[in-house]
Amino acid sequence: MSNAQLLPTFKLGVKGALGFSSLSSEGRFFNSDTKTGFQLGAWGRVGIAGFHVQPEAYYASKKVGAQFEQSGEKGEATFQSFDVPILLGTRIGLGPIGVRVQAGPVFSFAQDGKVNFTTATDWDRYKKTSTGIVGGIGADISKFTVDLRYEHGLTDLNESPDYNQKIRMWTIGVGFAFL
Repeated sequence: MSNAQLLPTFKLGVKGALGFSSLSSEGRFFNSDTKTGFQLGAWGRVGIAGFHVQPEAYYASKKVGAQFEQSGEKGEATFQSFDVPILLGTRIGLGPIGVRVQAGPVFSFAQDGKVNFTTATDWDRYKKTSTGIVGGIGADISKFTVDLRYEHGLTDLNESPDYNQKIRMWTIGVGFAFL
């Protein structure tokens, strides 16, 4: 191993992403449709010997559509949260061009602890925090980054024992490293 691989690397940047999310419901409370939301925030990356840790912090607006099974009524929910993923990964490439593979946990903190829904129901029972796992691939081209990721909720979002609801989301994001 050369000394260059043992030197730590550091990057800091901003990012934005489009998220395509749905809400799984094992209680068969409703059928969920995929809706488009967004993420805006910052990221950092510390690497050594080909591996890196990439913590991020961003505001997320995750939207889902729903059709209630009993009434047939349709609506949309918006989950607004502050998300903190901590990704572990590796980068393969030379110089300013590289491909990344990353995965890790994501911790979500609801902005107001509520879900805004266009249909009247008991949305105050949604939790203020949740945990998930996220993984994906990315590319670095000089100071620009592009990512494709999948996030799978691990935590039941609803306090009701009747429903097991979790967010599932694909994101496509772009970023810029200013350090």
